[in-house]
Amino acid sequence: MDSSAKATPKSRRTRTRILDAAMGLFAEVGYHATSNGMIADAAKMTRGAMLYHFPTREDLVEAAVAHIEAARARLFEAAGAQPHPPGVDAAEHAIDAYWSLLHEIPFVAFAELEAAARTDAMLRERLAPAQAAFDRAQVGARFGAMVQAGDDPRFQTSRDLGRFLLEGLAKGAMTYDEAARRERLLAVVKRAVRMLNRKGDVHELWTE
Repeated sequence: MDSSAKATPKSRRTRTRILDAAMGLFAEVGYHATSNGMIADAAKMTRGAMLYHFPTREDLVEAAVAHIEAARARLFEAAGAQPHPPGVDAAEHAIDAYWSLLHEIPFVAFAELEAAARTDAMLRERLAPAQAAFDRAQVGARFGAMVQAGDDPRFQTSRDLGRFLLEGLAKGAMTYDEAARRERLLAVVKRAVRMLNRKGDVHELWTE
């Protein structure tokens, strides 16, 4: 069939089902452990039918990266549209919201792809544009809370500090007293971001 046949509503639904299955498996068992056959089984279709939509592994990976990134963006926008509760610090609310997002399937799947890309050149090449787009979007800007103080290097640093510490914490491997250690770290992250976001304050976290 020509390419127009693959653009029908039915075909788009089928592609979405395949990509949802891939995303779930990447998050659950990992990228390298997920075969095309497993994806076809999870999507409840034959491998031949899946190959009609994605003839090569490269085609599937490229579409899956875009699909996962779009799913992350939707979750992000939905979280950003929620106002912070009365009496709750806006930056703290943003940090809690992003921490929660990091445990959603699209975010877990994307983190798995980032880890796998270190030793997979094909995946690394296809992942790079999505990584760059997410980085340029400046995570805090989606919530508003972390950017309300301004856009200069100090406030960019506050956003980066919150983002990368949370992402690192989500990927970390604590082997004892996990809940208490995690809560202490989150409290310190919130405190540091609040300090950096205070207009005009001079403190040890930012000396310029």
